[in-house]
Amino acid sequence: MSHIEVITSRTNPLVSQIRKLEKDRAYRRETGLFLCDGVKLYEEALRWGADIQTVLFTPDRRPQQFPRGVRAVQVPEGLMSALSPAKTPQGLLFLCRQPRTQLPGKLTGSRYLVLDGLQDPGNVGTIWRTADAFGTDGLILTRSCADPWHSKTVRATMGAAFRLPVWESEPEMLAKALNEANIPLYGTCLREDTVDLRSYDGGPAAVVIGNEGNGISDEVLRLCCRTWKIPMESKCESLNAAAAAAVVLWELYRR
Repeated sequence: MSHIEVITSRTNPLVSQIRKLEKDRAYRRETGLFLCDGVKLYEEALRWGADIQTVLFTPDRRPQQFPRGVRAVQVPEGLMSALSPAKTPQGLLFLCRQPRTQLPGKLTGSRYLVLDGLQDPGNVGTIWRTADAFGTDGLILTRSCADPWHSKTVRATMGAAFRLPVWESEPEMLAKALNEANIPLYGTCLREDTVDLRSYDGGPAAVVIGNEGNGISDEVLRLCCRTWKIPMESKCESLNAAAAAAVVLWELYRR
């Protein structure tokens, strides 16, 4: 069992670090850490072997299990409430080390989802969770997406952040990696070569979901070999990014 520290001061260096991790993306990258909150997420992190560094908990939320070598810290409820990014704190926070997000030298899977400039952490996390549910081999973020290691992103994944790899890449590097793996890139938008999503033949595919308001950027769209449209009622023009991703991923999964 890990030695239990007790921290009560709001000026403690760990408290200051947690506050900065929540607010500052650059600091998260500098330290290689990210903040998670909640008992369920902690259980998922344990189950899937996340690199947990520190666990903070209130007296009534002391975990039954700690990873070997973890820093275990008990804090009063008032301090937990001040630190937790959740509207309703669950009495447990933990810090994990970030996996590498550099695109691997070789893509060995056959189905990937690409997010192009999505700004909302909750959207990115929800789509990450959906991609995991439908057997995607990896999530690739390009053009300044929301930080995958923001606490809101990780919370929305419901544990998928510990299972499905996420990578960040510039568009040209992404295109090179996909070409070398013989994986075509498809866009979800309308242009002259657009075909019905249901025409997908079940082969390897990487699919782009665009920014919530502006869709796929011209830079990324030029890299797409073809575009798909989701069939829907003529009175409707589009779906939001998370809904569109769910439909596309289901279609790839069922084939």
